[in-house]
Amino acid sequence: MPYSFILNHYFGDEPYALSEGASGYNNTTRYIDSRGERFVLRIYETHRDAAKIRFEHAVLMKLAELDLPFQSPRPVVDRDGASFLRLEDGRFACLFRYMEGVRPNSRERGVAKAVGDTVGRLSRALSEIELEQAPEYPPYYEMDLAHPSCGPDTIRRFCSQPPAEFADRGVQLQEVLAELERFRTFLPELRRLPHQLVHGDINDSNLLAAFGNPERIRAVLDFEFCTNDLRAMEPAVVLSGMLEGEGSRETIPAFLAGFSAVVRLTKPEAEAIPLLIRLRKLDVFVHFLGRYLDGVDGPAVLREQIEDAAQGLTELRRMEDRLRNWCRALSD
Repeated sequence: MPYSFILNHYFGDEPYALSEGASGYNNTTRYIDSRGERFVLRIYETHRDAAKIRFEHAVLMKLAELDLPFQSPRPVVDRDGASFLRLEDGRFACLFRYMEGVRPNSRERGVAKAVGDTVGRLSRALSEIELEQAPEYPPYYEMDLAHPSCGPDTIRRFCSQPPAEFADRGVQLQEVLAELERFRTFLPELRRLPHQLVHGDINDSNLLAAFGNPERIRAVLDFEFCTNDLRAMEPAVVLSGMLEGEGSRETIPAFLAGFSAVVRLTKPEAEAIPLLIRLRKLDVFVHFLGRYLDGVDGPAVLREQIEDAAQGLTELRRMEDRLRNWCRALSD
């Protein structure tokens, strides 16, 4: 990896120290120390689309202008005045200012409530942002547009006649396919719900809490998938991750209390939350199926995601009535 090529755009001949950081499925991360400051280098692995990064950075620049009780990533402009650059292999890279903090644990009730408050405040802030550029990602509910390699027929063939390395996941794939087909019947009513900009991927790994004070959320990270979507999708994504966690009977109501103290949803939005949680789990499966078909991930990664999707859907069915009652707090 030609890190020197990237960093020369930002620091010129000034010395720097580079160290590895935790990287997720979608991006490569490195830490950079230079000029007495720390930065985070991000190399996008999911796509090679400059327009997507341009929109993400435009949102971040607008958020930086608002008076919020938490931080969001701040892109660093290079010597040419650009906030990202294209590498020789077609990937893109950018630099953000480092933010202090630790990953919170939303399985703790107090932390869950703090996360709800933060997500509510972010949702309210994103509703106020106006941009000339249109979002590049479609809403979650437009499943047929979720991944260029995963049209309905492709998904149907894969789930109905999986390759040999996925044969033992056949029952789970059929379950996921049935849920995908069922979801399409709800599209007309979903499209009528309120829309706005949403982060779309909030979970503990995209949050930073203060050292020694886990109930103070200091930053929200990774706005790569920010787009115009259902307002209710923001809390639904968070709840999707909380649903299978230990102590969910305490943490989910706590999260909802924190969120609803800042943002009130309409009754139809609140009633749609369980359906949107199901959508989140289906979308993650389609995302990783597309990565597998594109050769980005091997079979092991997709096998894990199939298992997670099937288990998540099972848990959602088990908890759905209780969850529906809890979500009434969002509109009552």
